[in-house]
Amino acid sequence: MNVLFDNVNIMSRSGPNHFGTKLIKYLDRLGHRCLVPPQDGADIKLSFIETRQIVKTEPLVLRLDGIYFDPDQNYELRNSNILRSYSQADGVIFQSEFNRDISFKYFGEHPNYTVVNNGADIEYMNSIAPLGHPILDKFETIWCSAATWRRWKRLKENIKYFLEHSGPNDCLVVAGHVDVKDTIIHDRIFFVGDIDIQNLYALYKRSKYFIHLARYDSCPNTVVDARAAGCQVICSSIAGTKEIAGPDAIVIYEEPWDYSPASTTNLPEMKFDKVITNGYNSNIDMVDVSERYATFLEETLNACTKTD
Repeated sequence: MNVLFDNVNIMSRSGPNHFGTKLIKYLDRLGHRCLVPPQDGADIKLSFIETRQIVKTEPLVLRLDGIYFDPDQNYELRNSNILRSYSQADGVIFQSEFNRDISFKYFGEHPNYTVVNNGADIEYMNSIAPLGHPILDKFETIWCSAATWRRWKRLKENIKYFLEHSGPNDCLVVAGHVDVKDTIIHDRIFFVGDIDIQNLYALYKRSKYFIHLARYDSCPNTVVDARAAGCQVICSSIAGTKEIAGPDAIVIYEEPWDYSPASTTNLPEMKFDKVITNGYNSNIDMVDVSERYATFLEETLNACTKTD
């Protein structure tokens, strides 16, 4: 099967593109040929989030990420091309049950879909040694957090949780660009900015905890990778993070959200007093994830071929 990867930049380290690079590696191993524009000869197109192509030239599967719902950001207009792609798609892959449910609320139920969580390149992860650094050696327990930081990713809450729940010999390492106004000066908190994947994985492997209290994430790749590296994940009960955080995750309970339009900057106050058991234990190995992608792509392609 020849799969065209649409709206994917394999040179980027952002979540969707990072996942795309991993998926190409493992689909190749399964014997499929992965193409990137302007290559032709595709049997089927896998578009990430949305496609810019107005006229379909081959069967289309849409890998849907989060959608827009903030009334202050004209969410209907921002969703318009995603909705067009969704309606045009012969099949849809949702990253999580949350991703599916919120999409159904705003776009309606799609007749052909599956839910496949994001996965970690465990083979590569196993080749990485834990991060060695003299500053980290001064501490007993390392905590970490990483994201493309926006308000709803809740850096402020991550820091607050760490300060309230860490010991005096614990430190927190925050990866990803952080505006100066959002940093604090603290002798146990370190802001390291953007770092490459190898060092990020090494940081995960050195850390005991990974904090990700984001409110609206569908299926964050940082959490998948941190869990694969051995971190215990601390996350919110809202949205999709808990689905890939592992059965040992510390899940902070928040009142359920009915997916009504909501602000992504003015967030409800988060309290840490109620922890719930995580009922999810997803397989996050890219070996399994790529096989599930291949199966759905092949089934969708076969169904389209029969109707032609």
